[in-house]
Amino acid sequence: MVSDATGRPDDLVIEHYPAAGIFAAELGGQKAELEYRREPGRLVFLHTEVPAAFRGKGIADKLAHAGLEFARAQGLAVVPLCPFVAAYIRRHPEYQSIVQAE
Repeated sequence: MVSDATGRPDDLVIEHYPAAGIFAAELGGQKAELEYRREPGRLVFLHTEVPAAFRGKGIADKLAHAGLEFARAQGLAVVPLCPFVAAYIRRHPEYQSIVQAE
């Protein structure tokens, strides 16, 4: 992961760790993560976590965007069990076409 001590989303680099089922970024020695489970033909988004000191800066948005763009590029449906990802999709209806009910 690339460190970004400022926590500014424009400078943030999101890394994908498929074996661990996460999209992550390092923020001044702390990690922000979007956890998912891969199932046949879909990604199930489970949980988004951003360290308290870095909340409210758009970092979770960038994680959700990275996960959804990955799913779209791979032709996968998404199941947004994570409340944050579900809210992100409501704010970004361009992702509705890849949403699948649980």
